[in-house]
Amino acid sequence: MILKTAKNVLRIEAEAIKNLIPKLNESFEDAVKLILSCKGRVVVTGIGKSGIIGKKIVATLSSTGTPSLFLHPTEGSHGDLGMITKSDIVIAISNSGETEEINNLLSFFKKTKVRIISMTGKMNSTLARHSSFVLDTGVKREACPLGLAPTASTTATLAMGDALAIALLKERDFKKEDYALLHPAGSLGRRLSLKVRDVMKTGKKIPIVKHDITMKEALAEISIKRFGFALVLDANKKLKGIITDGDVRRSVKVKDFLNKRVDMFMSKNPKTIDKDSLAVEALEKMEKHSITSLSIVNKKNVPEGVVHLHDLLGRTKFRF
Repeated sequence: MILKTAKNVLRIEAEAIKNLIPKLNESFEDAVKLILSCKGRVVVTGIGKSGIIGKKIVATLSSTGTPSLFLHPTEGSHGDLGMITKSDIVIAISNSGETEEINNLLSFFKKTKVRIISMTGKMNSTLARHSSFVLDTGVKREACPLGLAPTASTTATLAMGDALAIALLKERDFKKEDYALLHPAGSLGRRLSLKVRDVMKTGKKIPIVKHDITMKEALAEISIKRFGFALVLDANKKLKGIITDGDVRRSVKVKDFLNKRVDMFMSKNPKTIDKDSLAVEALEKMEKHSITSLSIVNKKNVPEGVVHLHDLLGRTKFRF
């Protein structure tokens, strides 16, 4: 019975989110455009469970490039309205659209010409009628069997807030570097802000061999540098290929392979990355191509360094 109840709750709330999709229309697009044009901040207000959801929406908006703050509607009526400027936009959350504490603020918003975006389940409510744009977060039923505790409705509102935040993120072309700038503390911020230049091996630590040496000589360099590979350079010291442990294993089938030239067995066109790229991008590239290392070259294709998977995963500041 317990599991049946829990599964039913999840089913109802998943359905509530799914039903939001056909409700997305021009009002959503216009709301996004309005926020993008805002020269102030997005002020989110709501009370009770809606207020809690509102605080989470504020946190998501702020961390993804949309300056936001939360206004408690009751405190707003007792002086906190002073934090709102004419340049701001209000997102008001009320499932019924008739929340007294929020509707008491509508006259202030009208007088100061502050635009309102509402999230409500009642499209003909007082709040909806006084809003510039309405985002329909209505649900068919709550997951609470009594129909009293906000459950599916708060889940739907939270999901709508995420949709709004991510749509804004995409329109702003908000990048990982921007996200890292707003999250300087903790392992997430360090991971996102770390660059390839911070972890790559340079100078004499780079495993390098000339293209015309023997495999025996190449194996010596691979063994000494202990990367499991060596970069192969042409006569002009430009990157020509890479010889890896895998290439060595495949070459043993060739007779007298140790005395043959390394460029006979090397892999051509090795994957490279710019030293100013984020370290997380290097990891993603390794995962995409199922490799454990990347070469860092300059504009002339001359190696400047190498980065190995262990350089990323082995760092205390770069744990995944």
